[in-house]
Formats: sequence, C-alpha cells, structure tokens
Amino acid sequence: MHSVSTEKCVALIDSGKGLLPTAQWIHRLAPDLRVLLMTDPAGSPWGERDPGDVVERVFAMARRARDAGAQGIALACNTASIVAREPLRDQFEPRIPIIATVPAVKPAAQRFDHFAVWATETTAHSDYLADLVQVFAGTKQVDIVGSHGLADAIEHADADRIEAAVRDAVSRTPRVPAVVLGCTHYPLVADVIAAALPPGTVLLDSAEAVARQALRRLKVPADASVAEFSDDAAFAAAGVRDAAELTWAEHIVL
Repeated sequence: MHSVSTEKCVALIDSGKGLLPTAQWIHRLAPDLRVLLMTDPAGSPWGERDPGDVVERVFAMARRARDAGAQGIALACNTASIVAREPLRDQFEPRIPIIATVPAVKPAAQRFDHFAVWATETTAHSDYLADLVQVFAGTKQVDIVGSHGLADAIEHADADRIEAAVRDAVSRTPRVPAVVLGCTHYPLVADVIAAALPPGTVLLDSAEAVARQALRRLKVPADASVAEFSDDAAFAAAGVRDAAELTWAEHIVL
C-alpha cells in the first residue's frame, strides 16, 4: 500500500520541455502548490516512439510521482495523453486523478469556422484527434498539419531546425484565422510561429486549460486576478525554455 501525502501536490509528466507551458500556468495560478516535473530526456521525443514503449515510460513516471506524494498527475504531453491516459486512469483513479492534455479544438471551433491544427505526426494521424474534430468541429473546416521535427528541434533548442520546421508547416497551412498548437512543445516558440504566419493569426493552446483542470481536480483555488483564456499568446514564449530555471519546482528524471 502507498500512502498519499495530505500536502497538495501535482506532478506533470512529459518527455522533456513540453511540460513547461503548463507548469508555468500552474505556478501563475497557484504559486504555493507543490509541483513535480517528471521528464524522460533519454526517451525524448515520445511522438516518435512505439506507443507501447511510451505507455511503459509514462507508467514508470506515474509510479514515481505517486511515491513522491503527488495527489494528481497531469499528462503535459499530447502523445502521452493519447496512448496512456486510459490505462493510467484504470490504474490510479479515483485516488489520484489523471489530467490529460486535449488539443484546443473545442474553443477554436467555438470562435472560428475555419482553423488549422498543428501537431506531431503521431497526434495528427490519431483517431483521438479525428474524434475531437468530429465531435467539436464537425461543421467547421479544419486543416490538420503534421510536423515531424518541430517538437524535437524545440527540445534541443536548435534555432535553425525550429525555423525550418515552422516554415515547412506554414507552407502546408492554408490562410486561416487561427492555428491550434496541438503539441505541448509548440507554445515555447509561439513567437517564432506567430512571426511566420500571416499577421493577426490567433494561436490557441491547451496549457492554461490543463493547468486550471488540474487545480480543479485537486480542489486548489486558482488566483482569481488572472483572467481566464485571455489570448495571452506571448506568456509561454516569454517564459523559461529550460526546466532547470523553474527553481520553485522539484525535478525528477526517469
């Protein structure tokens, strides 16, 4: 049997830097919450690994999070959310809630009749994303744009590869009023993406929504002075680019 600490604590799981936007939102909304950052640099990027291997890695990290006192686990990774969310929920809920990252298709469809979704190849070709589009944007025009190398380039802070991958994605994106950033790494280069797209293109991501859902599941109040979903597109891009800079968090490497 494993005891669960009474101290409020959330663990964020990702292969690497993709958890940074959600982590920054959690700290912005609840600066006193204990946060565990769980990363797997040896296995990154998960989007290019066998799904079964990703599930095993996520389970190993979730067990370590539980043993470290996490009362909730947020999968701050689209790939992990697609392949591991249900097995994790079967294993850990209701004792430890599992919060998955969902591409911001629903809010995009509520605001726009036509938009694009940028994602890793794994997410872009997943039934999960197709179902999201069908359920929440069935009457809208949605263009899915898969990127093979952007997340990996961001993980390794390779500016040339980032710019090349962004240019490639832009070349395959029709002119749309909005782009959903369907990988948790992408908000880290929101400034680069925005500069490459036509002026005025709105970028939407899931980091704030995941952070707020994690706080709700842990029954931790969010700072009421922070306006909800206010198109703060520059927030993540202006933030840190390395988990080591988040000195208020605890870091655990698989």
